[in-house]
Amino acid sequence: MSLSFSAPLPVASRTVTVPVEFFTGLQQAVRHPQDAQASGAAASVDTIRDAGYAAGQALFDHFAAWLEQQGEVSPADLADERFPWLLEAFFHAQGWGRAELVPMSDAVMALDVSDWSEAGDLQGGCLVTTGLFAGFFGRLAAAPISVLEVEAPEVAPGRSRFLLGSVDVLEYVWEAMERGIPYERAAASA
Repeated sequence: MSLSFSAPLPVASRTVTVPVEFFTGLQQAVRHPQDAQASGAAASVDTIRDAGYAAGQALFDHFAAWLEQQGEVSPADLADERFPWLLEAFFHAQGWGRAELVPMSDAVMALDVSDWSEAGDLQGGCLVTTGLFAGFFGRLAAAPISVLEVEAPEVAPGRSRFLLGSVDVLEYVWEAMERGIPYERAAASA
């Protein structure tokens, strides 16, 4: 399976197709830095998330173009009831997999992904996707969005769960989780 953005896009925008093994390579560079340093390719978790963030910001432009091709309004003008369906259709059409938004509270949304390109047999979570969602949803909200992966692929290969919210709200959820409070309860009270 490869990721592909085949829809015609504005001239200033360009995409490439990469095999899903790309994510494994990135993970190995982070998890086994001695091997990566030998080849001069050492990377940090933050570097990979930052790359995902930049990609997410660009992917938002692809989403806006895709909506236009579907005869839809701009992302900012989408009706709330249509947005989750169109979001899932977009990510699926682009080869990422399925993405379903699930409200947790007024301040926190969960994003459940399945058959997700990055969530194969990786250990340590979906680093690119975490950054990707922060960049994508930050552009959508026109404000910083924090993303926290709370169920990683090692629990169920191909699946993962992310929480989306403001930086302050997800900091609260994270601190609650560190105190042993389940994320569902922390998110519901945020």
